[in-house]
Amino acid sequence: MAQTPSSHGFSVLRHRNFRFYLSARVLGTLAVQMQSVAIGWQVYAMTHNLFDLGLIGLAQFAPFLLLILYAGHAADRYNRRNIIALCLGAQLLCGLLLLAFTLSGIGVVWPVFAVLVLYGSARAFMMPATQAVLVNMVPPDDFSKAVALSSSTFHIAVILGPTLGGLLYLAGPKAVYLTSSLLLIVSVTLMSLTTPTKQTTNREPASWHSVMEGLRFVFSRPIVLGAISLDLFAVLFGGATALLPALAHDVLHAGPTGLGMLRTATGVGAALCSVVLAFYPITRRVGLWMFGGVAVFGLCTVVLGATGNFFVALAALFLMGAGDMISVYVRHLLVQYETPDAIRGRVSAVNSVFIGASNELGEFESGLTAGWFGLVRAVLFGGAATLAVTGLWSVLFPVLSRMDRFPHLEKEGQEKAA
Repeated sequence: MAQTPSSHGFSVLRHRNFRFYLSARVLGTLAVQMQSVAIGWQVYAMTHNLFDLGLIGLAQFAPFLLLILYAGHAADRYNRRNIIALCLGAQLLCGLLLLAFTLSGIGVVWPVFAVLVLYGSARAFMMPATQAVLVNMVPPDDFSKAVALSSSTFHIAVILGPTLGGLLYLAGPKAVYLTSSLLLIVSVTLMSLTTPTKQTTNREPASWHSVMEGLRFVFSRPIVLGAISLDLFAVLFGGATALLPALAHDVLHAGPTGLGMLRTATGVGAALCSVVLAFYPITRRVGLWMFGGVAVFGLCTVVLGATGNFFVALAALFLMGAGDMISVYVRHLLVQYETPDAIRGRVSAVNSVFIGASNELGEFESGLTAGWFGLVRAVLFGGAATLAVTGLWSVLFPVLSRMDRFPHLEKEGQEKAA
């Protein structure tokens, strides 16, 4: 059935705040992805040490893990728009410092790692504020469309950023850092021009009790706990994408170009799925869709481990991205709709911890099981474990698995009926 202009997926762009927010997020993501390519190439060119490549990730993740819960408290106490603008400004400073290091002909890597610690700190404060502020950028009726469109453009930026960074790197790292800095200047400006609806601020000073409020809330709400923990354990066991270089070389017999296609397939699947969700948002059988998305992710992981055909693997990764996007979409709506605005930042911080831990630990788990069982068996184990978690969670959290409509829509329906 044809949709009216007011109901189609892109209608949410009529809101000025959302347009500016979305543009700022896309440009900022592009800039950071471009920088990440240049940093990796530049550090390895200086040291030719694989351990230094690992330190790039550690330098960013360590401050994130240390600061994220306090960052959630800050997102509830202070203006989220301002926090995001300041964090984008910090990322701009990182880009300018990297540009200065490059122009000075630096020959050691520790200043680069120091910059990455600053970036990781900015990322810690930016994630909960970014997740929590979106609901203040659009009217409630358009929130699901905003989530889908924000997710799709984010994935597109994640796909395009490394490609653009790699092309610009042909002119040297300074070209990447200069371009990314210009993008971040525009991003900071756009975010500063937004005027989101007034948030419910929490004036309670930072304390262990207030910082942990988000964690207490999550554990007191079976729907929120089930949604977040399902994603955590599914990604934890299904992190086979970390093994793609070995799969491409040893099993699929594909070269670097093939590996690039495999890495891109998941993002393309997620991006296309989120575009579809922007036009056709999920409103019924919410629990079934969420668990189905995770089940598709696990099943496709099994297919990835079982196949030796490059194109079958490509299709499996594409569907993995689509299935993951469905579960992410439902989880994000559930968490934001179920959380009072006064603690939305702290709950988003807990969500960020779960996401960050699942990604980082998932890669570690995949490498560990590959060392124990072998490459193919490790991927098969990860997919089977994801399917097992999906079945177990449907029993442990029946209120989530049997959910028909989002709780806020259910309440509205009951109020209208009364």
